[in-house]
Amino acid sequence: MKPPAEPPLKATNRPGRRSRRDWRKSAEILFFVSPALVLFGAFVIVPVLTAVQMSMYRWRGFGPLENFVGFGNYASVLTNSVFQGAVANTMTIVVGSILLQLPLGLAIALLLNRKMKGQGLLRTIVFVPFVLSEVIAGVIWFQLLQPRYGVIDSLLGSIGLQGPQQGWLGDRDFALWTIMIVLTWKYLGLPILLFLAGLQSIPDELHEAAQLDGASWWQTQRKITIPLLGPTMRTWAFLSMIGSLQLFDMVWVLTRGGPANSTTTMVTFLINQGTERGNYGIAGAASVILFVIALTMAITYQRIFLRRDTREAGR
Repeated sequence: MKPPAEPPLKATNRPGRRSRRDWRKSAEILFFVSPALVLFGAFVIVPVLTAVQMSMYRWRGFGPLENFVGFGNYASVLTNSVFQGAVANTMTIVVGSILLQLPLGLAIALLLNRKMKGQGLLRTIVFVPFVLSEVIAGVIWFQLLQPRYGVIDSLLGSIGLQGPQQGWLGDRDFALWTIMIVLTWKYLGLPILLFLAGLQSIPDELHEAAQLDGASWWQTQRKITIPLLGPTMRTWAFLSMIGSLQLFDMVWVLTRGGPANSTTTMVTFLINQGTERGNYGIAGAASVILFVIALTMAITYQRIFLRRDTREAGR
């Protein structure tokens, strides 16, 4: 005798239930993300669109936008010799900051990663300049670099040497390099901190195994430490590039872009054109060009380095 057939299962609307659940989840995500989106739109999207609009007009800062010039302001900026020099100075600072701070930061991080007395105090000392504001750091170094009563020239004079007659910040041949040294002093704490965190995340067993295999200290660093620090180094290099593109306060306090525009950066150029000369259309065009350069660097980093580092970290 056959057992009685089971009653058919009641059909459930699973696709509809799943879609409602997905919709609710998306609504929750949008609810929590919306404040950040509003702030991003208010402080990033709106200013960028305003700068683009302003760059299309010859505007002096008051009255309606009426004198439309199209891309004329961009042509004026790109053919301006001062702006071309500002781009060269900015790129010099971008490259020079990485070339100076990367080896110094790595060397100091390797030193501070060793067990020694006063390790915590040394870490604090090297990080203090980074937490100072650029204005305060600029004022301090402006006083130290004075040609007559500055500490730097006094120390050089005590050992029979002499600084530039026009001062470190007043000589065209020394001003930009002096600013780069000050920037290195100011921002060296960040790569040291990041590299220290990266070094402490490397298992000690890897170094011990390399030593057992007869590897020297330099071979251990070159084959193990530096490759494992690669993602950290690339992240810091990207932050350094973006920060160098935005450099303003330090240069403005020390030289205001002088002497003879030898330390003018892209930001000091657009500030000078906008707030001091009233050429807001020119300043808007320069700011859009700067934004495009920074965006290109960010996209390049994301497409090439960040994606590769993320893929390798997921293995």
